[in-house]
Amino acid sequence: MAKKSVATLQTGSKRLTKAIKMVKSPKTGAYTFVEAIMAPEMVNDFLNKK
Repeated sequence: MAKKSVATLQTGSKRLTKAIKMVKSPKTGAYTFVEAIMAPEMVNDFLNKK
């Protein structure tokens, strides 16, 4: 299960996006958040990956 939260960051000439995904731990069943900063084109791949 993934919850999508995307923010656009501007640093000089590069355009970056911060994506936050909520992931359920198979061991405990608790949810954790995974954050990554990447190019906007890679966000869908990050969110669809388990």
